[in-house]
Amino acid sequence: MNGTSIEVRQLVPGEAAVASRFIAALLEELSGGEAVQSDQLLPVAEEVLRTGSVAGFVAATAGRQVGLLMLNECAAVYAGGRFGEITELYVEPDWRSKGVAAALVAAASEHGRQHGWKRLEVGAPDQPAWARTLAFYKRSGFQEVGPRLRCLL
Repeated sequence: MNGTSIEVRQLVPGEAAVASRFIAALLEELSGGEAVQSDQLLPVAEEVLRTGSVAGFVAATAGRQVGLLMLNECAAVYAGGRFGEITELYVEPDWRSKGVAAALVAAASEHGRQHGWKRLEVGAPDQPAWARTLAFYKRSGFQEVGPRLRCLL
C-alpha cells in the first residue's frame, strides 16, 4: 500500500450512481469486455439501496473512489438466522492487491457483527479462471462450501 490509507464508508441511498458505476465495470470484466452502461443499472441500484436490507460500501484513497462491495441481508435456518451475502465486489485494476478488497470485506464483516449476523457468504467464482479471487476470499477467512446455482424467473 506504500503508506496510502484506504477509507471505507457505507453508501447512502442517494449514491446509487457510485454503485452502478462500479458494478458496470465488474460486469464488463466478468463478461470478457462486453460493454455495460452504468445508467442502465442506476434504477435498480437506487431501488436496492432504498430497501434497507442492502448495504453498499465504497473504498477511497486520496479522495478517489477505487472499490465497491454490495452486501445483502439474507436469512436461512442453516445459517442460524440472518446473515450477509456479498453480491458484488469490485476494485479498480490499478488498486488490486493493495488492501482495498480486504478493507471492504472488513467493513462488511463489521456491519454484519453490528447487525447480529453469524456469517457472510459469497458465490464461488468459476475455477480456474478466478483462482486469484478464490484465494483472496480464503485468505479473508472464507471456506468453500460448494458452488451456487440459479434459476431465472
